[in-house]
Amino acid sequence: MKLNKLMQAMLLSAPLILVGCNSDNDDSSGSGNNDTVASSFVRVATLPVCVQIDAECDTDTETAAEIVDVSDDGQTLIYTDSPRGVVGFVDISSPENPAPLGTLSLGGEPTAVAVRGQYALVGVNTSASFTNPSGELAVVDIASRSVVTTLDLGGQPDSVAVSPDEAFAAIAIENERDEDLDDGRIDLTPQAPAGYLVVVDTSDADPANWPTRDVDMTGLASVAPTDPEPEYVDINSNNIAVVTLQENNHLVLVDLATATVTDHFSAGDVSLVQVDTAEEDIISQTDSLANVVREPDGVTWIDNSHFVTADEGDMNGGSRGFTIFNTGGDVVYTSGNQLEHLTARLGHYPEGRSENKGNEPENAEFGQYGDAPLLFVNSERSSLVAVYDVSDPQSPRFLQVLPAAAGPEGVKAIPSGNLLVVASEEDDRGTFRGAVNVYAYAEQASTYPAIESADRNDGTPIPFAALSGLAADLSDANRLWSIEDSAFRASRIFGLDISTTPASLDRELRITDSNGVLAALPTSGPTADDSAFDDTDLAALINDDDTVNLDPEGIAVSTSGGFWIASEGSGTVGDGDRPVESLNMVVKTDAQGVITDVVTLPDSLNNVQLRFGFEGVAEYNGKLYVAFQRAWNSEANPRIGIYDLTAESWSFVFYPLDTVESRNGGWVGLSDLTSLGDGSFLVLERDNQFGPDAAIKRIYQIDLADADADSTVSKTLKRDLIPDLTATGGLVPEKVEGLAVTANGDVWVNNDNDGVDDNSGENQLLHIGNTSDL
Repeated sequence: MKLNKLMQAMLLSAPLILVGCNSDNDDSSGSGNNDTVASSFVRVATLPVCVQIDAECDTDTETAAEIVDVSDDGQTLIYTDSPRGVVGFVDISSPENPAPLGTLSLGGEPTAVAVRGQYALVGVNTSASFTNPSGELAVVDIASRSVVTTLDLGGQPDSVAVSPDEAFAAIAIENERDEDLDDGRIDLTPQAPAGYLVVVDTSDADPANWPTRDVDMTGLASVAPTDPEPEYVDINSNNIAVVTLQENNHLVLVDLATATVTDHFSAGDVSLVQVDTAEEDIISQTDSLANVVREPDGVTWIDNSHFVTADEGDMNGGSRGFTIFNTGGDVVYTSGNQLEHLTARLGHYPEGRSENKGNEPENAEFGQYGDAPLLFVNSERSSLVAVYDVSDPQSPRFLQVLPAAAGPEGVKAIPSGNLLVVASEEDDRGTFRGAVNVYAYAEQASTYPAIESADRNDGTPIPFAALSGLAADLSDANRLWSIEDSAFRASRIFGLDISTTPASLDRELRITDSNGVLAALPTSGPTADDSAFDDTDLAALINDDDTVNLDPEGIAVSTSGGFWIASEGSGTVGDGDRPVESLNMVVKTDAQGVITDVVTLPDSLNNVQLRFGFEGVAEYNGKLYVAFQRAWNSEANPRIGIYDLTAESWSFVFYPLDTVESRNGGWVGLSDLTSLGDGSFLVLERDNQFGPDAAIKRIYQIDLADADADSTVSKTLKRDLIPDLTATGGLVPEKVEGLAVTANGDVWVNNDNDGVDDNSGENQLLHIGNTSDL
């Protein structure tokens, strides 16, 4: 196996820890596996917590896993489910097969949980309003899953921590603000009542006897000193609690034995370079942000002298990283733009959040795994967990990333079981499900990412996401080509070197109309004025610099050089809510991405355009073969268009789709096709369902060598992809959209992550064997 350049650098700089990925502490972060097996984390299971309602998750009820902890024996997870007002229990005695154990209703909104011996301490928000907050600490017996007592907290809890010696618990009482007042600006309008910290003495055997003390935090922060809003708390082995006052941009240290503030200081600010601050459907990491307040959210001690803050940063564009402080309030390390570059390098950057908080670090956790002191940082919007070695707090060493279900919030290190657990709270059936993610630590190669990008000349990574179609190079069995779909403007073609693990996305080509080919497209078709492209529509496809805004869904390498790109049309004829804005077309480019030809459908089909149009494209024996995603014009099945390049004429056959099998309904369509070189093709067929609702992700083979025009072809199942997709330990992605066969017969598939929009952003590029094995 060939090593990529970042792994080579890692071997030179850090021969003792060879884990997944490494960035050598600069602003570029990459990853790579090698033939030397070393300890790393691998995702082994993802449990959607909707299974607590229905074993098959056949429910529209919103669920979530927000904060998670584990029983002392390491066998049972306890997580908070705020939408349902419950805590859930999961058996992880077999980490690869986590099993639901049921839920417990708490009569309010559970916001946090921490384990103390046989009990789970759950912060429950029972507030009537922002101005009349209330809450309690529910003490839950883990074995019987029942409440043994409750302690009044006097306000709205947001975080619970238990000291390592289990002598104390600390609860951050946020008493959160009404964000509709002055846009939530705490500096403009402090909102009473103030938050505080509750210290619980847990030494008595009977929780009903546990006394509580309140720690006043007013007058500490320079920002809204009358309105402290404690967000998160963690406790070191000296029984010193560190508390983040996120909105106040302040950090407070509390001695729990005396329930007194021992020190406090501002979290300060950061200045960032080479970040994206504009939401323009292009990832462009060329901007700067100056003096952005950190506004830390989650916090974790890494030793008794240092702690780490996850800097979510609500103000002025977001702070976008994490910081290591010492107990004197000094910054000993700040990550700068590293997480922004990392997420862009791995296809997880949320461009739609560029004007806000970017990747949005949410939480941090520390665990000592043997000799390795490891830090975990959750990126909420990118749904990644970054892992660092913090042997030297002044120079943490990036190791690897872990993919998570959407919106990772809670994170729990379980060194005793060589496990890590992450709770993901985002849930909306059809796009993502709240879930518990389980990772195992062992001597093994990391399995994620599947793709990482190389650097541009300015040192920033080639940003990518929303990969759609896939194609094999005609002569190089180690190269694939892909494209990005309409999630982004200024459409691009990408080259992937698959000789490395992960694959290296090392080439990007902007598709351009510098020869005016697209601009000269005839205007004829099905709009109200009988013009398929009026001036406005055509102008919207071509930018001032001649780059183009297509919807590339399929790609094929042309035998005459360059590429064929299948661009899906936008809009449906006769649908006022989805007017036709562009037609389906196959665009020919040269090897540099310059458009040299455009092929459109006959007007008879343009006149009945449905928005589910061109998907895959392949070339064979002087003809183009184009898959329509779904059937048009009330036809029973979708078409496969066959375009004769010499005669410049179309013919069509019909493809028999599988019937819908998902318990959630939906539809079934085509995603890609690729030639096998003998008149037969592999076809990728999928439903529009995700995770536990997914039923159809399949590869079929069809023979078009002697197919009659307008006939319905027959198909042979070659591969059910769901076992391949679940083998990654994650939830099945909805949009399995790319299929390619290399020159040596290897079969590859990939998914479209929707540009990290209502999506976890996970990119899978799977080698599923050789055509001889299908």
